[in-house]
Amino acid sequence: MAVESTRAVRIRARELSPTGLRRLAVATAVALYLIVISGSLVRLTSSGLGCESWPGCEAGSFFPEESHHAFVEFGNRVFSLFPIVLSLALWIATWRASGLPRWVRWVAGLTFLGTIGQAPLGMITIYSDLHPLLVMSHFLLALVVLAGAIVVAVETLGHERGWAQPELPRWTRPASLVLALACCTLVLTGTFSTAAGPHSGGSDIRRLGNLVDAVYIHVRATAVFGILFAALLVLLWRRRELVPGVAKVAAVLLGVLLLQMAVGEIQWRNALPWGVVLVHVALAAAVWGLTVLLAAVVWRTPAPLART
Repeated sequence: MAVESTRAVRIRARELSPTGLRRLAVATAVALYLIVISGSLVRLTSSGLGCESWPGCEAGSFFPEESHHAFVEFGNRVFSLFPIVLSLALWIATWRASGLPRWVRWVAGLTFLGTIGQAPLGMITIYSDLHPLLVMSHFLLALVVLAGAIVVAVETLGHERGWAQPELPRWTRPASLVLALACCTLVLTGTFSTAAGPHSGGSDIRRLGNLVDAVYIHVRATAVFGILFAALLVLLWRRRELVPGVAKVAAVLLGVLLLQMAVGEIQWRNALPWGVVLVHVALAAAVWGLTVLLAAVVWRTPAPLART
């Protein structure tokens, strides 16, 4: 008994506090969001082939030497170390935290594996001369691991502050998952639009499909997502006294979505300048992240987001 008690004390001594765990989860999600923007900058500045080799940048030299494209690409590789380290630390911390559901630990682990898996996928993408399907896979995997980190962050908030059981209609939970699926379709059609557009990541890189057709489908996916979101938004706004924090998440998502639509129209009418497209991609990742966050807090509502 004394030995078991000593082991328990040692395990608890290595645990992060619930507040520390939540902060680590949030930091991981932020880092994974920023790496999406960093990777998009590589593509939109045609720096995808700025480094001739991997993991070093140039033959006979680990670091870039002259080309600004090489500095952009190599800078993205260096920055990717932050989400890798943070996601690994988060995975380890979830296994040392008592009281977390086992599935949260597995999500944290898959988030880390997906994050570190970006490195070999990036290498393959470079050696394939930026094949559009591989570039799309690179981007979509980044959004998947971002979603995983957000779900873990929500769980750590509930672990820290407790959970609420707001009186919302039963269909609200499945509706939030349908909304997330619609957002996934929205993002996927957006990647096809980018793959068909002028920003391939380098010079003389093959494109995928027809831009006008891809945008046509993407706009309709946006409309479907907008209709579904409007229905859920109306419900949450009417019940905002029960779930004020959840309603605020939905309101922020509405603002970002409207801004995203405006930027999308501006970029289309101005022949897709890369700087505006970068803003569009950053907002797209924010729409995805906020949609996942909204679905997560509707499904399992942390106490600080609901009326007590």
